[in-house]
Amino acid sequence: MRGRLSTVHPVPSVGPQAPTAISVSEVTKKFRLDDGRELTALEGMSLELTTGSFVALLGPSGCGKSTILRLVASLEVPSKGVVAINGQPPAELAASHRLGVAFQDHALLPWLDVRANVELPFRVAGQAVDRRRVQDLIDLVGLAGFESARPKQLSGGMRQRVAIARALVLQPEVLLLDEPFGALDAVTRRQMNIELQRIWSERRITTLLVTHAVDEALFLADRVIVMSGRPGRVVRTLDVPFARPRQPDVMRSSEFHRLSDELTDALDSPSGSLG
Repeated sequence: MRGRLSTVHPVPSVGPQAPTAISVSEVTKKFRLDDGRELTALEGMSLELTTGSFVALLGPSGCGKSTILRLVASLEVPSKGVVAINGQPPAELAASHRLGVAFQDHALLPWLDVRANVELPFRVAGQAVDRRRVQDLIDLVGLAGFESARPKQLSGGMRQRVAIARALVLQPEVLLLDEPFGALDAVTRRQMNIELQRIWSERRITTLLVTHAVDEALFLADRVIVMSGRPGRVVRTLDVPFARPRQPDVMRSSEFHRLSDELTDALDSPSGSLG
């Protein structure tokens, strides 16, 4: 066992001088329910992502993970606190189409083929379609030969690949992923985790992933942040020690299982704390 652990090396750091790409500072988010009650989704929430990093948010259902993503995507505004991307309000990056977003529901247009779905952000932004870039991304996500297929002709995993290509096509500064593989079966989900790591390694875009899956977070991310139940707050941060590129067999290592158990314990603890 010691011999296997000795093969695990630290992830190369982006360095102490790496600029902050995403900053969530002392954010509280409250919602008014239809019956007039007020729901506090987040309270005093803070986190930072450095440029080029991959961070995963873990937490129980309803803890505010997706709310954080929506705040960063400029789909919501905080009740208190500040959210910034590269020092700017998220709305500025969203307006200039520098945010890439992929959700669990791939939201592909069923009457468009793969190529047209990937081209769509160019048309929404009023930009000329870069056909070379579109084809490069279709190739990158492993869908060469399926350019003319419509979503109903694709598997769930293939549809999510199209959604990821579409999120990347305008060369965003930040990629936001909200349970992108949550609706897939376990085997396909693991395959997509491996593919996403490969795709991310080609671009190294600052990425924030929301997931319920401990193994997924641990395999993909540089850093895993565990949140408490509602109102959400950070209760545990783990710097992932596995070098990149990561091979699937890292998930069978004793160190991977130890860290997976540690994160699961943090999720299961009423306070989220490991004591």
